[in-house]
Amino acid sequence: MIKAIDAAGAPGYSVLKHVTGKGPHGLVSDSMDFSGLGANAHVIVFCPEEVLPKLRQGIQPLLDYYGGVAFVAEAEAL
Repeated sequence: MIKAIDAAGAPGYSVLKHVTGKGPHGLVSDSMDFSGLGANAHVIVFCPEEVLPKLRQGIQPLLDYYGGVAFVAEAEAL
């Protein structure tokens, strides 16, 4: 994921490891790490709009293969 973000030209990202909670498919906890790939994580990327096409192109195959979701939203710095 990080390689795809860098390749897209995003200026940076934040990674929140060991994310737990509840979603449409039920609870997610650290104790469910049976895949060997590590616990759930959130990756947050703030980038200019023109980076989005390359970012989508790079991460969509990863989401298709490993699972996960991605969201795009506008944000304004305070």
